[in-house]
This record gives sequence, structure tokens and C-alpha cells, in this order.
Amino acid sequence: MQQTALVPYAHLPQGHRKSHVLTSTVDVSGTAHWLLTERAPQPGSGVVPFDALVVSVDPGGNVELTELSAVRARWPHLDRLPDGGFVVAAARARGYEDANQVQVFNVLGRETSSFFVGDAIEHLLVDEAGRIWVGHFDENPVGIRCWSATGRLVWTSDDAGIPGLFDCYALNVSGTAAWACPYTDFPLVEIRPDRTNQPVMVWANRVRGSHAVAVHGERVAFYGGYGEERDRLAHGEIIGTSVESTDVGLLTLPDGLAPGRRRVVGRGSRIYVQAEPFTTWGVFDLSS
Repeated sequence: MQQTALVPYAHLPQGHRKSHVLTSTVDVSGTAHWLLTERAPQPGSGVVPFDALVVSVDPGGNVELTELSAVRARWPHLDRLPDGGFVVAAARARGYEDANQVQVFNVLGRETSSFFVGDAIEHLLVDEAGRIWVGHFDENPVGIRCWSATGRLVWTSDDAGIPGLFDCYALNVSGTAAWACPYTDFPLVEIRPDRTNQPVMVWANRVRGSHAVAVHGERVAFYGGYGEERDRLAHGEIIGTSVESTDVGLLTLPDGLAPGRRRVVGRGSRIYVQAEPFTTWGVFDLSS
């Protein structure tokens, strides 16, 4: 089976590698971010607010540091807003009245607002307009929703006609559009809320279990799968009302090894992969 190696993309600077990586992501502009603390979260029923450091590395290798005050999320999601601030969200919310689940920080690292988006966050990605896209896993099957940075719900999949939307396995946000591949039917879904005549388009898809998707024109790549297909990279082409498979291979680390435990982020034609110990990002680019 053909193997495709990730291309090295961004590295956490050596001076920060003794810190604990709470989470990491790559934003819509291609800048990588790490959310760091001095030590791992401790077991317990509550989280005492703590200070954290965001280390950002842009595509040119320039490093920026932002100190965040009074972070409350034990298992957070992170992304950057267009104004230079950050969004930090707790993946799990203990109650449906938890107004502090999502914290918005300004460029100085101070919290400016907080709001609730729902339990069981699988993906949280900010688009170039500053909208926050949230996909949930099956413990809260509300689908895919889009929020403003002030907590206003601006789009929901409730009446979007997406078949089998129970768990948002894959979510890709690039520009002002989102692409998804949700469980249980795994269709390829394009969401453009600003396209008033047809904000959602859906294509049938036979590739099951993917946790990341990349799109370039009519070409599509699905990454991941069940069991032995965990490292699968499946290529397809949008033809009519479906995605037709064209090739199946494996995606590996730059050294040819399997990624093992990893994070993935989909952005347009790119799938970013970060393997444990989560200090380095690699990239697969469908447009290359």
C-alpha cells in the first residue's frame, strides 16, 4: 500500500518543552499554537482557575507568547481570533447552565466574555471572520453549530438536511466555510452560511470512520478510520452527487512511522497531524 509522509511543519521551541501541553492547534492562517501549563491537571471534581501560556509559531517560524489569566478548562480546546485574542473551551460541561464553558481572551490575555455552547465538544475551529465552529461527539448529538465570538448562535445544523448527523467525526474550517464528515452516514458536507441560496451541500461517501478531511477543488482526502484503517489516507473526487474513491494509502510521520496517539486539524486542502508528545506538527497538503 502506498505511503505518504507528512511534511514537517511547526515545532514547539525547545525552551518550552519542559512545560505540560494542555492542547495545541493550527489556526485558519496556518499559525500553530500550544497551550502550556507548568504541570498536568490534577484529578478532582473542580478546576481552580490557573494561568497558562500560549506559544504561537507562524509559518515563517516567528514565535509569539501570550499569557492567559484564570483559565478554567481542564481539557481545553484552543483557537485564535482574527483580532489576536484566543478562545479556550472546556470539552465537557458539567451542566447545561455552565455559562463559563467558553472563555474569550483579548490580546493581553484577559478574559472579556464567556458563554455556553454545549457539552461534548469534538472540534472547535475559528474561521477568518471570527466565527467559532463547534462539532460535538455522540454524548451530545446536537450536530454542528456556529457561534459569534460574543456567544450568539449564527448557524445550526438542526434543519440543514444532513443525513445521519449524530457525531461530528471530521470538521474542516477554512476561509468562512466549513466541511464535515459526520457519523453515522459519513457524507461529505460543505457549509457556507453566507451562501443564501444553498448554504449546505451534501455528497454521498463510502469511506467510513475518517476523523479528518481535506478538500481542494473537486478532490477530497479522508484521514483515519476504524481498527487497521486508523492511518488510512483515502483519496476521492466529487462527481455529481457523490464522492468517488480514487486511491487508498497510508499517512505516516516524516520518518515513515505510524503516528500513534495524535491530534488532527483540517484546514482547506491541508490536514495537520501532531503525534505524542505533541511538540511537533506535520502537514499533508492535497493541493501539493
